[in-house]
Amino acid sequence: MEDHEHIVYMLKCKDNTLYTGYTNDLEKRLKMHTSGKGAKYTRGRGPFQVVFIEKFPSKEAALKKEYQIKQLSRKRKFELIRDKLKEVMQFEHTKKL
Repeated sequence: MEDHEHIVYMLKCKDNTLYTGYTNDLEKRLKMHTSGKGAKYTRGRGPFQVVFIEKFPSKEAALKKEYQIKQLSRKRKFELIRDKLKEVMQFEHTKKL
């Protein structure tokens, strides 16, 4: 399968800090973070909670978004998470097919 997903994600660490990353295999990447082989920042900060996921059609678009998120203040990151959650909740309340 050549066509990978391009995902930007945020983890909430046990010390209540946020980590933003890019991957094309979220499950594998989360296992790396958990085993201490992920980003240097996340070592020793587990367990993690995935608090944000956004998928993109290209690596370039995903990396651009990752960079934008990393420039945000902690407060704005939590607002982004909250807004994404609202979106999910609204979708959940739409009619079932």
